[in-house]
Amino acid sequence: MTSRTYATRRGHLMQEDSPGPERLLTPAEVAAMFRVDPKTVTRWAKAGKLSSIRTLGGHRRYREAEVHGFLAGGRVPMPDPVQ
Repeated sequence: MTSRTYATRRGHLMQEDSPGPERLLTPAEVAAMFRVDPKTVTRWAKAGKLSSIRTLGGHRRYREAEVHGFLAGGRVPMPDPVQ
C-alpha cells in the first residue's frame, strides 16, 4: 500500500494512513524561533540545510518536529562564509 502525503490549508502535513496531522511552520515562524530574518530560513532551505515542503501555491513550510530538533540539539544552520 502506498501512502500519500499532502499539506492542508491550516498548515498541517497529513498522511493518509497516519493517526493525526503534523504541524507545519511558515518561514516567519521558523525565523522567530531562530531570531533571524525569514529570508535566511528560505536560504537555508535552498542550500539543503533545512528541509521544506512546498504548498500548492509554491510557499515553503517546515516540519515543526525538525525545527524543534535543530533548536534542542543546538544544530542551528550556520550561514556560508562570505567569499
